[in-house]
Amino acid sequence: MKENKYDNPSFFEQYEKMLRSQLGLEGAGEWHALKKMLPDFKGKNVLDLGCGFGWHCRYAIENGATSVIGIDLSEKMLNKAREINSLEGIQYERKALEDLDYPSEKFNIILSSLTLHYVESFDTIVQNIYQWLTSGGYFIFSVEHPVFTAEGGQDWVYDKEGQKTCWPVDRYFIEGKRNTTFLGENVIKYHRTLTSYLNILLQHGFKIKEITEPQPSPEMLKEIPEMKEELRRPMMLLISVEK
Repeated sequence: MKENKYDNPSFFEQYEKMLRSQLGLEGAGEWHALKKMLPDFKGKNVLDLGCGFGWHCRYAIENGATSVIGIDLSEKMLNKAREINSLEGIQYERKALEDLDYPSEKFNIILSSLTLHYVESFDTIVQNIYQWLTSGGYFIFSVEHPVFTAEGGQDWVYDKEGQKTCWPVDRYFIEGKRNTTFLGENVIKYHRTLTSYLNILLQHGFKIKEITEPQPSPEMLKEIPEMKEELRRPMMLLISVEK
């Protein structure tokens, strides 16, 4: 589904206030784990699916990538990316992931950060990514963890005093559309089980290199007290595979 909430002015204004928007990669709770999973970028051609403000595009170029194409559906996102992360070698394009069409073996590395749970057919995008990658190429991505997306409401269960008691997990094996609230707006996401994520990658020929359920770094736990809540359930899933 080609949903684009990020060009809604009020939604985008709230997104800009998020820590990862203001501080870049260092403000992303999963970055310390994702960084360790990334391959050598030197001399590589890179595709970033759902590039947002372009932080990963900048990182790839600064670490030796020859070229980076950053794809996003939001014009506001891309305008911000061009403003703060416009380096030689980076090209930003406004397209839906479902509409992308590239020649076989065009890219050495394909990245995607917290985007693919917005795409209805993970199977189709994985099939395409496999074709676009060179032999030995890497696909590294993060999605919201299936435990996080399963119930759909994406909020804690609270007691009478308003204290968080637990995170609800329901309808885990019923995959598909979830209507949830993010930054005050109704947003459509797609829930998949961990089994589906991994088996679809394997069925299309990928070799799994690493799987991580990231926890906040000790530094973030110390500096941002509310990050301790992230130790109570997994919020993200990071996967690295090789063609």
